[in-house]
Amino acid sequence: TEIAYLDSLSKRERLIAIQRLVEFDIPCIIITNKNSVYKELLDLGEKRAIPIFRTPMNTTQFVRKIGDYLDEKFAPLITKHGTLVDIYGIGVLLAGRSGIGKSEVALDLIERGHRLVADDMVIISRRSEDVLIGSGNEVIRHYIEIRGLGVIDIKSMFGIRSIRQQKRIEVEVLLEDWDSKKEYERLGIKENYTEILDVKIPQVHLQIYPGKNITVIVETIALNTLLKIFGIHPAKEFDRRLLSKLRNKKIENKKTQDQLKEYLEHDME
Repeated sequence: TEIAYLDSLSKRERLIAIQRLVEFDIPCIIITNKNSVYKELLDLGEKRAIPIFRTPMNTTQFVRKIGDYLDEKFAPLITKHGTLVDIYGIGVLLAGRSGIGKSEVALDLIERGHRLVADDMVIISRRSEDVLIGSGNEVIRHYIEIRGLGVIDIKSMFGIRSIRQQKRIEVEVLLEDWDSKKEYERLGIKENYTEILDVKIPQVHLQIYPGKNITVIVETIALNTLLKIFGIHPAKEFDRRLLSKLRNKKIENKKTQDQLKEYLEHDME
């Protein structure tokens, strides 16, 4: 390590090595593993206005922690209007126009045992290449506004089990007004995606009309997303089975036709 190298030098050589180090434009120096800090380093650090820190953590632990911290602090951020709920471990972002019922659906989900991350204003950051993390605004975190009722405190009302500080966003459910003239996907073979901070995530369009149990459908979307993560795609499996059945039926029909033809050819009456 660097400290072991400095220990191997004479006092004069060590001073020269430290002088060369602080010539660089570095933000700080961190000594890990409870190693001692050389007086020469402290003096030169003070002279060059370079903060010097010491930690009991070993280098591997510290690099991992500081890496995670810097990823979080410098991650690109956006704020999106919507509601983020943890449903069966899947981060579901409810989106749609104002007043369509996102908060009401979230409240129903919370009552069924799922967990609120953020309502109305979701702060989304990109971690690594394809991970989106959603959290709530510090002021309104874990509060929900229900039209006609007002603002309610989810943590106080439903307990600590009903909230999360942050959650990875794995699917967006776009709540839409029902349009009888519009054609909607029936099988689910064609998948839609949306991009947030250049990260593509699945998007499900869910139409709203009176009597439709949106909460149960959103739960089903979460479970379906979980299946897909494990490599199980129900719609594609259904399509495969249907095509296989049609092919087998075609073969059976041809076999029946051949049998009929053979019978008629040998009919001597």
